[in-house]
Amino acid sequence: MKFFFAVLILVQSASYAQSPSDYYFEIPAYPSSYTAGTVAARMVDALGFRYYWGTEGLTAEDLAYQPSLEARTSAETIDHIYELSKVLVNATKQLPNDFTKSEGEVLAFEEKRTQTLKNIQEASEILRESTNDDLELYKIVFISDNGRTEYPFWNQLNGPLADAIWHVGQVVSFRRATGHPFNSNVSVLRGKLKEEK
Repeated sequence: MKFFFAVLILVQSASYAQSPSDYYFEIPAYPSSYTAGTVAARMVDALGFRYYWGTEGLTAEDLAYQPSLEARTSAETIDHIYELSKVLVNATKQLPNDFTKSEGEVLAFEEKRTQTLKNIQEASEILRESTNDDLELYKIVFISDNGRTEYPFWNQLNGPLADAIWHVGQVVSFRRATGHPFNSNVSVLRGKLKEEK
C-alpha cells in the first residue's frame, strides 16, 4: 500500500515537473471533494488555463495593439495581470505586497508569462491543500508610503482574481483584432483542447 501512495505522489509531482511555461496547457484534474480551498483553487486554475491560451503565441504586433489612445496595450494589460498574480500568490504565502521596495529588473514577455503562470499555479496548489480556517489567513496586504492596508480573502475573489480573468478576456479580444485569434480548439468548459475529429 505504501508503494501505491509513493507512486501516486510521484505521478502527481510529475504533472507539475514540466516547464513553468507549460503550466495550464490543461486544467489539472478536479479534486475528489468540495472544500473552500478546492473551490478557490479551481477558480485560480480557470484563470491559469485562460491566461495560458490567451497569451500563447502572441507576436510583437499583438503585444503592441491598443484599441484607443486611452486604453492599455496588450503588453500593458499583461503587465497588470502579472501584478495581480503576485497579489494572489503573496496572499496564499502570507506575504505583503510592499510598494516601498523597488521592483528590480524588467522581464521580457516570455519571462513574464512564465512567472505569471508559476504564480497562479503556486497559489492554486496552496489553496487546494487549505482548510476553511486557512483561508482566513490569506489576507491581501499592501504596504505603501501611506502605511499598511489589509483585506480578507473574500476581496481576493471579487478583486484580483476576477480582475485578472477580466483582463485575460481583453487580451483575447485584442489579439482577435490583430488577426491572431485565440485557439478555436480550446474548450474552457472542459479545460483542455478539443479532440481532433
